[in-house]
Amino acid sequence: RDFGGKLRFSGQVSTVRCYENNPLVRKALEEPGMGRVLVVDGGASMRCALLGDMLAESGVKNGWAGIIVNGCIRDSADIAKMALGVKALGTHPLKSSKRDPGLRDVLVAFGGVAIAPGDWVYADADGILVSKEQLTL
Repeated sequence: RDFGGKLRFSGQVSTVRCYENNPLVRKALEEPGMGRVLVVDGGASMRCALLGDMLAESGVKNGWAGIIVNGCIRDSADIAKMALGVKALGTHPLKSSKRDPGLRDVLVAFGGVAIAPGDWVYADADGILVSKEQLTL
């Protein structure tokens, strides 16, 4: 589902694999995004949110094009007002834990698709396309 203020976004991929913990999501979004898309594999957990308005705002300020979460977000009404593409499975009001940071820039796979750091994603209201190389649109 779409939650961000931008329904169409694309960029080179950086990844985080984590389960109900988001320290590496925060760390990634605090870095210069340079138009990239952060792909977060949260194991499809529907028990807490891996992204909220503060982290999304950090992504906007640092130049990220979008965030794709295989899991939940929170603060969706605020995120909908931001100039950021955000796709997630749904929403949940509970914050994630901070115990286990997860893994950064590793291969992630969900929805039958493997996504590697450096791949390119193209997202719009109809879905997400993944490519090993940049496409000219």
